[in-house]
Amino acid sequence: VNSRLVSRGIPVACEVDIYGALSEYIGLCVSQDAVTLLDINNSVPKDLFEANIKGTKDYTLQDTFMGFHCGNTPLCKLRKGGVKYQLIQNRLLEDGNTPDITRGTLEGDIADGDITFFRLQSTADGQLRAYIAEGEVLPAATNSFGGIGIFAIPEMGRFYRHVLIEKRFPHHGAVAFGHFGKTIFSILKYLGVGDVSFNQPKGMLYPSENPFA
Repeated sequence: VNSRLVSRGIPVACEVDIYGALSEYIGLCVSQDAVTLLDINNSVPKDLFEANIKGTKDYTLQDTFMGFHCGNTPLCKLRKGGVKYQLIQNRLLEDGNTPDITRGTLEGDIADGDITFFRLQSTADGQLRAYIAEGEVLPAATNSFGGIGIFAIPEMGRFYRHVLIEKRFPHHGAVAFGHFGKTIFSILKYLGVGDVSFNQPKGMLYPSENPFA
């Protein structure tokens, strides 16, 4: 249901993620295309990186991560997708046995290409903050389940530590399919968001980053 709605320009986010849905709406307006909302707490296995990515792109393992969700990415943004039964719930509810139902999750690897990864969020005391990073989905098979892709963002490891974790952003990040950082940044400024973080390049330290590391 989520994937069908967002493919029709209606932002929707599970887990009562209101700011996730609002971030999706910004991405829909800017890109005039479908967007998605993904978990960002999954790493790329080292052996997968070395076998399928290393040497093909100018990225390190720390620049990559798995963007994942159970099935909210629309079919038009998957390389090949289908409705499946949701492996996590299958393990919990059916002890991993052959499922006899589908739970409506749309699964498949996300199509490769340029992306903008971003989110608008409020702090507990009502202060708006946001982040933006441009990168890409790599054309490498994930060998996993759900709506999932291997994402690469320059200096992602530092960005993850000093922005996403340190500033306590939720695990959902919005994904627009294309590079729209300039426009999204302008929109956030018009909205009065004073704290807009980005993936800082090498040599440009985050405030909390150890200069001797």
